[in-house]
Amino acid sequence: MENFPIQPIIAILLSAGIAIRSFRRKSLDLSGALAGFAVMTIHFAVGYRYGAMLLAFFLTSSKLTKYGEEKKRLVDADFKEGGQRNWIQVLFNSGISAVLALILWKLTGGQDKCLNSKESSLVTSLIGGMIGHYSCCNGDTWSSEIGVLSDSQPRLITTFKPVRKGTNGGVTKTGLLAATAAGVVIGLTFFLIGFFTTKCASDVALKQLLVIPLSAVSGLCGSLIDSLLGATLQFSGFCSVRNKVVGKPGPTVRKISGLNILDNNGVNLVSILLTSVLTSIACLYIF
Repeated sequence: MENFPIQPIIAILLSAGIAIRSFRRKSLDLSGALAGFAVMTIHFAVGYRYGAMLLAFFLTSSKLTKYGEEKKRLVDADFKEGGQRNWIQVLFNSGISAVLALILWKLTGGQDKCLNSKESSLVTSLIGGMIGHYSCCNGDTWSSEIGVLSDSQPRLITTFKPVRKGTNGGVTKTGLLAATAAGVVIGLTFFLIGFFTTKCASDVALKQLLVIPLSAVSGLCGSLIDSLLGATLQFSGFCSVRNKVVGKPGPTVRKISGLNILDNNGVNLVSILLTSVLTSIACLYIF
């Protein structure tokens, strides 16, 4: 609490700098930069660990999105230079976590807490939800961005039949390994920043190491849930005119899989919500 008055100032300055830089580098459009500034400020103002997880997700995912752009341009029907994200994508990928952060601030008064259900099961479950949130976001993005560059043939997660690259619900071993690694990055970020922001008993502090394998599982789980939703509730079809997989039905589109119920943002939101809940429950049992 002693450092709380300065923390919002640091949060605003840091978030503004990152938002401006991301806009200039075309990682975010103007609306995305404004939304990103808002959610990042909330995260860092509430707790440096929460802001660090968001930053780990955003920076690594933005870097991977730009990697292999020429190859992705040939596959992705909605390709944008730099992977530019708008305010809708920012809020769908960070909105739930921002709400959890504000609830945590109300409960803890801005004091960073260790994962310890004996001290507070509610705080532990909320922190677990945030870990699951960004493990899922990072896992899904890494899986998609690395998987599409793989030479492996994607297989539809519901039938295991080979499908074209870019098909919603298509998975590769490379993509699933990437999702697991992405979760590890979130867990490591949470654990390492905790050295400087929390004070726990030695036995509780040591147990925090378990957040790393938990995040790895959450990253993989989030990617699998996203793929299941994509294969069943999100339309994929091959357009004979554009010669690409597209996400909307049309006269020149032959259906590959999925119902036209959710778009990509909807799939992301549901998978994040489910992974956050599952990780939250897991934290109550583990910690």
